Amino acid sequence: MSSAFNGGQTDVEVKRVFIGAGCNRIVNNVSWGACDLVAFGAQNAVAVFDPKTAQISTTLPGHKASVNCTQWLPSNKFAFKAKDLDQHYLLSGDAGGAIILWEYTVLEGKWRYVLQIPELHKKGVTCISGILVSDTEAVFASTSSDGTVYIWEVVFPTTGGGDCKLLHLDSLFVGSKPMVALSLAELPGNTGHLVLAMGGLDNKIHLYSGERRGKFVRACELKGHADWIRSLDFSLPIFNNGEAHNILLVSSSQDKGIRIWKMALRGSLDSSQSSKPGKISLASYIEGPVLVAGTTSYQISLESLLIGHEDWVYSVEWQPPSPVSSDGIAYCQHQSILSASMDKTMMIWKPEKTSGIWMNVVTVGELSHCALGFYGGHWSPNGDSILAHGYGGSFHLWRNVGTGLDNWQPQKVPSGHFAAITDIAWGRSGEYLLSVSDDQTTRIFSPWQNETSLGDEGSWHEIARPQVHGHDMNCVTIIQGKGNHRFVSGADEKVARVFEAPLSFLKTLGHAISQNSTFSEDIQLGVQILGANMSALGLSQKPIYVHAEQHTIEKNPNDSLDTLEAIPDAVPVVLTEPPIEDQLGWHTLWPESHKLYGHGNELFALCSDHEGKLVASSCKAQSAAVAEIWLWEVGSWKAVGRLQSHSLTVTQMEFSLDDKFLLAVSRDRQFSIFSIDKTGTDGTSYKLVAKHEAHKRIIWSCSWNPHGYEFATGSRDKTVKIWTVGKDSSVKLLMTLPQFSSSVTSLSWAGLDSKKNNGVLAVGMESGLIELWSLSVNRTDDGVAANVLATLVARFDPLMCHVSSVSRLAWRKRKNKDCTSIQLASCGADHCVRVFEVKC
Repeated sequence: MSSAFNGGQTDVEVKRVFIGAGCNRIVNNVSWGACDLVAFGAQNAVAVFDPKTAQISTTLPGHKASVNCTQWLPSNKFAFKAKDLDQHYLLSGDAGGAIILWEYTVLEGKWRYVLQIPELHKKGVTCISGILVSDTEAVFASTSSDGTVYIWEVVFPTTGGGDCKLLHLDSLFVGSKPMVALSLAELPGNTGHLVLAMGGLDNKIHLYSGERRGKFVRACELKGHADWIRSLDFSLPIFNNGEAHNILLVSSSQDKGIRIWKMALRGSLDSSQSSKPGKISLASYIEGPVLVAGTTSYQISLESLLIGHEDWVYSVEWQPPSPVSSDGIAYCQHQSILSASMDKTMMIWKPEKTSGIWMNVVTVGELSHCALGFYGGHWSPNGDSILAHGYGGSFHLWRNVGTGLDNWQPQKVPSGHFAAITDIAWGRSGEYLLSVSDDQTTRIFSPWQNETSLGDEGSWHEIARPQVHGHDMNCVTIIQGKGNHRFVSGADEKVARVFEAPLSFLKTLGHAISQNSTFSEDIQLGVQILGANMSALGLSQKPIYVHAEQHTIEKNPNDSLDTLEAIPDAVPVVLTEPPIEDQLGWHTLWPESHKLYGHGNELFALCSDHEGKLVASSCKAQSAAVAEIWLWEVGSWKAVGRLQSHSLTVTQMEFSLDDKFLLAVSRDRQFSIFSIDKTGTDGTSYKLVAKHEAHKRIIWSCSWNPHGYEFATGSRDKTVKIWTVGKDSSVKLLMTLPQFSSSVTSLSWAGLDSKKNNGVLAVGMESGLIELWSLSVNRTDDGVAANVLATLVARFDPLMCHVSSVSRLAWRKRKNKDCTSIQLASCGADHCVRVFEVKC
C-alpha cells in the first residue's frame, strides 16, 4: 500500500514495508476466513495477515477500544461455498461494546469500512458467531459481558462497494451470568430454522431456535460441564445416504473436558433399537432433552466425552468441510475436532474407525516452554494447517507436510509486541531494528535476504529477542562506533542495563543479510560468548561461553518443567531461516554485561553519541534533584557527568551530529542545550549553554538537523517549532509549523542533501497519524541559519498509520548518498512496529 502527496516542488511516495504486532491476549480474538487470511485484534486495530507469507498486510483503524473478537463472513467453515466470492466480510467487536463490519475485495486486496452496528452493547463484546445462509446473506450473533445477546441478519451487495443491509432479528437477555461462547447453525431437514447455542458462567449450554427472520425462543439446555463453558461449535449437517438428519455440537469448558452432542431429526433414529439389550455399546448415546423448532423436533444426546487436556480448554473447532463437487453445494463434513488449551497443547480428535470411540490422534505444542498456554486454535480452510494464539501475544502455526501419515511441522508466523511499544532504535548501519515495550521484552526485527519471495531486501521477521525482563521497558539506545553490537535499555527500575551481542546472533545476522555475508566476521573473532541464559527468579541474563558449549548436560525435557525453579537451559543456535516463537523466547537472549546505578527513579529516556563514547540517561522526576541527566562513559561505564537543568522528567535527549551539543526536552515545557567536550585532559566536561520555555504544554520530542545546528521540538500543545543554535551558543526560534490536529509525540529529522541543506522531518501524533515535512534551511555567509522553508509533502494514509499514539520515529541510514529512497521506522501504543519506504 502506498500514499502520495504533492506539495510544492516535491513528490513524495510512501509505501508500507513491514508491520510487526502481537495478538491481544484474549479468547475469540482470532478468525481464519474462507479467503485464507487471518484476522486478529492488535490493541485498537484489526490486523490481517497472510499465513503463506507470514506478513501482516494491513491494520484497520476504527475501534476506540481494544479489539476483543473477530469473525469472518464466510468463515473457514464455508470455504467450500466461497471459491467464487469477490467480496469477503469481517466483523470485529471491541471492549467498548462496538461492532464494525469491514469489506475485503479479493482481486484488488483492498479494505473498506462498511458500517458500525447501531445497537451498542453496554460492555465489551466477548464473542461473535456468524454463518452464511446464502451467497449474499449471513446471520450473526454477538454476546457481551452486559448479559445481552444480539442477533442480526446482514444482506451483502451483489457488487463491491454497495451498501450492506442490516436487519435486527432479536435481542436475548441472559441475566446476571453472561454468555461467553456462541455458535449458530442451520438445522438439518430443510426446515428453514436456525439454532443458536450459547454457554457461559452458569456451566450450561442454552439452545435457542428461531426461523430465518423470526424471533428466537428458548428450546432447552444441556448440562454436564462442571465449570464455565469457553467454546462452542456446530458442525454442518452430517449426510447419510444423501440425506442430512444429524448435526453435531462440540463444547469445551474450564473443567478441562470436551463434550460432543448429537442432534438427530426425530424419526431418523430407530427408537426401538436402543431398547434391545444386545445392541447397547460404548458408542450408543445417552438420551438428553428434545429440541423443538417449529413443527420439527430433534433428539439431543451426548455422543462423546473427550478427556486429555490438563488445563482449561479455551477453544474447540470442527475441521472445515471439503467440497465434493465444484458447484459449492455438496460437501463432506470431516469427523475431526481441534482443541486448544492453557496446558500449552493443541489436540486433534477423531473417532476410531472400528469402535467409533473418539481418540486424540495429534498433539502439538507440548514442548513449548514459553507459550504459557493457548487462548484459541483454528483450522485453515483446507484443513492442512492449524494455528494457535498464546498467552504471550504470539502465534503458533503447524502444517501437515506428511503425504500418507500425519506430520505436523512448525511454520513461520508474524510476531511482535503485545503491549505498547515505548522506543525503537536502528542498528549502527541500519541492519536491524530494535524495539522495547511494556510487554517487558526487547525484540530485533530484520529483513531476511535469502528468501526469494518479497522484493530485493527480503521479507521482514523478528530474528531475536535479546531481553526478556521482569519490568515494563521504557527506553533503549544502540551504542555507535566500532566493536561488537551493544545496547543500553531502561525499564521501570532505577538501573540501566548494558547488553552485548553473542556470537550466535552475529552469525544469524550474517545469514539474514546474506548478500553481504562477510559482515561482522571481524567482530566475531573476539566474541567468546555464544548466548545467554535466563535466571529463574532474577532479572539478569547470564552468559553462555563458547568453550562451555560441549559441557551442556543433557536433560530430560519432561523433568519438572512446570515448577517455578525449572527454567530450561537456552541452546543458542545460529539460525539459517527466520525463527519461530519457541526459539525466540529462550534461545536468542543477549548476555547482560553491566548495570548502571545512579538514578533515583525509574528510567525514562536514553541516548548515545555518534562516536560511541557517551550514553546519556534520565529518569521519571518531580523535582530538580531527581531530574538530572547522567552521562556514562562507554567501556568503563563510569558516571562522568550529572547535568542539572530541568525540574520534571526529561522526556527525550539527542546529541548533535558532531556531538558538541546535547539537547534535552522535558515535562517542564523547557528545552536545554549542554555543550559537551570530550577532548579535555580531565575527561568529559559539560556546560549548560541555553535553556528556554519553548511550549505551553509538555515537550515530548526533539530532533537535530543532521546537517547543522538546527533542531525541532514537538509538544502536547500540537505545535512543532524549529530552532537554531548560533555561533555564540544563543538559541533563536526560526519558525513554528502550522498547528497539528493532535498532540505531537514524536519527531525525527533526516538529511537529504547537505549542500542544499535539505531535509525531511517526520512528525508523529497522539492520534497515530504521521506527516512528513520538507525543511530547507537558508544560511547566511557565515553559516548561521537565517530562515527555514517548510512544506508538507506527505500525510500518511490512515490505513498505514498507527491507531494510537506514536511513541517514536527513526530514520534508517541510507545505503549510499545517491539512494532516492529512505526508510522510516515508527512504533506506538497500538503494539505495532512499522517500517515505511519514502521515495523523495
